[in-house]
Amino acid sequence: MLPPRWAVLAGQALTGVTSAVLPPCRAVLAGRALPAAGGAALGGWSPWRPALLLLLRPGPAGGRQPTFSTSCARCSKNRRLRQKRVISERKLTRYFVDHRKVRVVGGQGGGGGHSFHSEPRKIFGGPDGGNGGDGGHVILKADRQMKSLSSVLPFYQGFHGEKGGRKNCYGANGACMYVKVPVGTLVKEDGKVVADLTQHGEEYVAAYGGAGGKGNRFFLSNENRAPTLFTPGEPGQERVLHLELKTTAHAGLVGFPNAGKSSLLRAISNAKPAVAAYPFTTLNPHVGIVRYQDYEQVAVADIPGLIKGAHQNRGLGMAFLRHIERCRFLLYVVDLSVSQPWMQLQDLKYELEQYKKGLSERPRVVIGNKIDLAQSRINLPLLKEHTDDRVIALSALTGHNLEELLLHLRELYDAYVKTEQSRGQSPVKW
Repeated sequence: MLPPRWAVLAGQALTGVTSAVLPPCRAVLAGRALPAAGGAALGGWSPWRPALLLLLRPGPAGGRQPTFSTSCARCSKNRRLRQKRVISERKLTRYFVDHRKVRVVGGQGGGGGHSFHSEPRKIFGGPDGGNGGDGGHVILKADRQMKSLSSVLPFYQGFHGEKGGRKNCYGANGACMYVKVPVGTLVKEDGKVVADLTQHGEEYVAAYGGAGGKGNRFFLSNENRAPTLFTPGEPGQERVLHLELKTTAHAGLVGFPNAGKSSLLRAISNAKPAVAAYPFTTLNPHVGIVRYQDYEQVAVADIPGLIKGAHQNRGLGMAFLRHIERCRFLLYVVDLSVSQPWMQLQDLKYELEQYKKGLSERPRVVIGNKIDLAQSRINLPLLKEHTDDRVIALSALTGHNLEELLLHLRELYDAYVKTEQSRGQSPVKW
C-alpha cells in the first residue's frame, strides 16, 4: 500500500488531470511513466512505481524537486543578473567632523592564579599559580589618510589580560587598541591640551590598561610555605577626552545662508552637500577636494551660513566661526541678486573681526555668485566700487566663469605653501 500522500499524488497523476497539477514537462513524463489505463486499477501501479517515485520525490525542503534537467519556463531558475540598488545622495553624503567627545577605558588586568603543584612522588609541590596579564592600552595614532573625526567612535574599551594559570604560567597581556585620528588632532581633558598629534605615526596613550593580579606563587616566603592568597587584576584607566582638529581645509567658503556656497562646492569638487530650489541653510560642514593636473589637491570647506550676531554665539555661531578660524585662506561668497550685496561683505568681515582680531585679513577673494540673473549684472560694478579685494563673478548653477576661480584658488594655495616653507614648517597636504 502507498502512503496517503503518495496515493493522493498518484491519484492526481492517474485521473487525467496531470496537466492541471504539474508543469508541462512533468505532465509529459508522468504520461509516459503511467499509462492512462493504470488509473483504473491499482494493480497496474506496481511496475510504474519507481518512475512515479523518481518524478514526485520530495526535495530537501519538503517540496517536489525534479531530478532531471529541463528547459521549461516554469521549472527553470531565474538567471537574470541582480541590479544594484540605487543609493540616495543623503546616504552618500559624508559630513566633516572636527570635534568629538570620546570615553576611553583601558583593559582590565587578568586575575592571579591559585593552584598547588602535585604529581607522583611530589605530592606537596608548593604553590604554582602564575600572575595575570596586564590589560591593553587605548592609543591614539595620527594617520595622514584620515581627514575627519567622523570614523571615531564615542567609546573605546581596551582588551583584557588573561588569568594566570597553573605551573607558574603567566597570563597573556591584552593587545593594545589603536584609534586612528587625522594629523593635527588636539587632545583635551577638562579644557586643557594634553597632546598635539602633528606628525604621521605619532602616538598618545589615551588610557593605560590595568596591571595583572598576583598568583599565590608570588606570596611564597619562608614564613608562609603554602600561601592561598592571590589578587585580582586592576581595572584600566578611564578618561573622557575631547578631540579637536586644528586644520579643517585650505580654503573656507564664508557667506550668509542661501548665498550658493553648497552649489559652488558641488560645481568645483565631488562633494555632495544638500541643495534645493527653496531657501535653507547647511547645518554641517562639508569638505570637497579640488584636483589639478599636477596632482595637487586643495581642500575647500563649505562653512554653514553665518548670521548677524554670530560672534555673540547666536544660533551656532561659535561652532561655525571655529571652522573658519582653521582655514588658511577665505572665499567670501556674496549673492549678487540681492540689493546692496556689498553690505553682506561688510557684515561678514565684521563678524570675523569680532570673533578674532585679524581673521578677516587673511588671504581672500570675493566671489559674486548668481551672475546669470539680470539684477546681478547691475550690482556687479557697484560691488567692485565698494571693496578693494578681487571680485570673481560666476554662476554655480550654470558653471559660468568657474575657470577663473580655480586658477585663483591655485594661486592662493601656492602662496600658502611658499609661506609655510619659508617659516620652516611643512604645509598641510590632502
